[in-house]
Amino acid sequence: MVFRIPINARGLVFLLLGISLFACSLRIDSHGFIPDEELINVLKPGLDTRNTVARVLGSPSAVSTFEDSTWYYISKRTEQLAFFNEKVLDQQILAIHFDEEGNIDDIKRYAMEDGRLIDPVTRTTPTSGRELGFLEQLFGNLGRFNNTGSGNVVDDY
Repeated sequence: MVFRIPINARGLVFLLLGISLFACSLRIDSHGFIPDEELINVLKPGLDTRNTVARVLGSPSAVSTFEDSTWYYISKRTEQLAFFNEKVLDQQILAIHFDEEGNIDDIKRYAMEDGRLIDPVTRTTPTSGRELGFLEQLFGNLGRFNNTGSGNVVDDY
């Protein structure tokens, strides 16, 4: 016995609407790790070392670029709807600075409000030469190449 399910226009519209709603669902992502407050309170500046920090908090998300004197623990939550740009909901950074002996010198917290927006430079560097139009780009190489001397021609004997 074979069952046939008729698909009418209304059913097709509901199916496409359901697929499109699923494709446009809101996605929330969490990246990184910020330790609990009680774990951070265990660490004492001047007494604890890098080994203690690594044992209590684990390895850092990042280390300062030119010297390894600061460890960063970074956490970020974002949301994204379909193909739109993602939006940062929350961002926290825990920075632990060490002195020359490797002991904790300072512990600081930074939130999203402490960050600064950086505006990249959008200028372009001028180059020598001339600008080619669309048609010049499309048809510019016609007739510039030939097969003689290219090594790709096979002679029949």
